Amino acid sequence: MATLDFSDRVVIVTGAGRGIGRAHAVLLASRGASVVVGDLGARIDGSGVDGDNPAAEVVAEITAAGGRAVACTGDVSTEDGARALVDAAVGSFGGLTSVVNNAGIVRAAPFAEVPDEEYQRHLDVHYFGSLRVIRAAWPHLLRAEAPRIVNTISQAMLGNPGMSHYGGSKGALFGLTRNLALEGLAAGIKVNAIAPGAGTRMAEAAADTLSPEVMEYMRTALLPEHVAPVVAYLVHPSCEVTGEVFNVAGGIVNRLALVNTVGIHDPSLTVESVADRFDTIMAITPEAIPQLVAPAQLPAS
Repeated sequence: MATLDFSDRVVIVTGAGRGIGRAHAVLLASRGASVVVGDLGARIDGSGVDGDNPAAEVVAEITAAGGRAVACTGDVSTEDGARALVDAAVGSFGGLTSVVNNAGIVRAAPFAEVPDEEYQRHLDVHYFGSLRVIRAAWPHLLRAEAPRIVNTISQAMLGNPGMSHYGGSKGALFGLTRNLALEGLAAGIKVNAIAPGAGTRMAEAAADTLSPEVMEYMRTALLPEHVAPVVAYLVHPSCEVTGEVFNVAGGIVNRLALVNTVGIHDPSLTVESVADRFDTIMAITPEAIPQLVAPAQLPAS
């Protein structure tokens, strides 16, 4: 197929100073996109700033290779920080076509040891951070040609030991993604998400929840560069899907979909009939596969 061109795209990538976000920014810029490299330079648990400026380092790498990029250290968990990212795109490149929400924090801990404040911190970055950047970008996306949004969720939303606060915040972002896909239909704003896997700082921070063998596999076989091509395609005008989620790790890409089982229909339902037919309620059969749970009115994909 023809090489996909990104020369008319202006993309914000949050959390782009390291790891997966850096891979997104570098690939998009190498294909001609103008990129806002957003990164606060915070520690992986979000507790403070390391003192370096990874966003500036990525911009230097991109510009040295002939690409176009600017750095922004706006904190996505604040409205001012989110707005600064959008202002950087519009001020430097004259507009905005795409947002890739990748910024994140993580700290693994058992459920009983996680205080309310930790849940709020994860929500502030993953859910509200993405929401605030999108909200600041929305007026510009409404005027853009083929506007695209990609959010970063996680398989942890489906369950992972010691990750209730992290996984819960990613689950909230999944819900936002699906709802914004509906909101964006009339304006052609496509909103999708990825659930990536790679051996990054965040994976290392969650190492206590994974076996040593899994961690070694992630470090050596699951690279950030394996994730970036999927995100790049999702922000390209030729990509028409919306409201979808893709698992991406180590060259494996698949669609994550919710399904309704066929279940039962019994207007005379009792506790006993539920118990008696529970295996049928639970069964995922070939007949259930077409019943993919998709937001109402979303086009088939």
